[in-house]
Amino acid sequence: MHISAKADYAARALVELARDTARPLTCESIASSQEIPFRFLKSVVGDLRRAGLVRSQRGCEGGYWLGRPAEEISLLDVMRAVDGGLMTLRGEPLDQLDYPAPAQGLPDVWRAVEDSAAAILGRVTVSALVGAPSGGSAPGPAQPGTPSVRQRADVLV
Repeated sequence: MHISAKADYAARALVELARDTARPLTCESIASSQEIPFRFLKSVVGDLRRAGLVRSQRGCEGGYWLGRPAEEISLLDVMRAVDGGLMTLRGEPLDQLDYPAPAQGLPDVWRAVEDSAAAILGRVTVSALVGAPSGGSAPGPAQPGTPSVRQRADVLV
């Protein structure tokens, strides 16, 4: 499975917006805080706005807010907003795959992988990511009692 830069940047932008809901945030501030290329982020935020995941206000007091509560925005929503479908095979949706024997069962496997990924991504909300424990993800020995990166991720799903 390939996670696009658009999906990654979109999720990071939404988490940044969810972290500070008191005021709108500009693309410049989100790009700087999350180390995302500004011009690319502008395009991503446009996709998020069209999907209703963010709303905008023009002017000197303007910027972006979440389009709905963070607990109602899943990573699945984010990926579909910026990438369309979740998984494709050579750019084609998986629902139309049909292979001749003996590989006729393979499309069912790809669709099951997509369904499993969708289930996981659908359970993880922007709100959960804002409240996720922080910490380095570098490999190495953990301090006693410190959850591993994988254990922290399992808490989210």
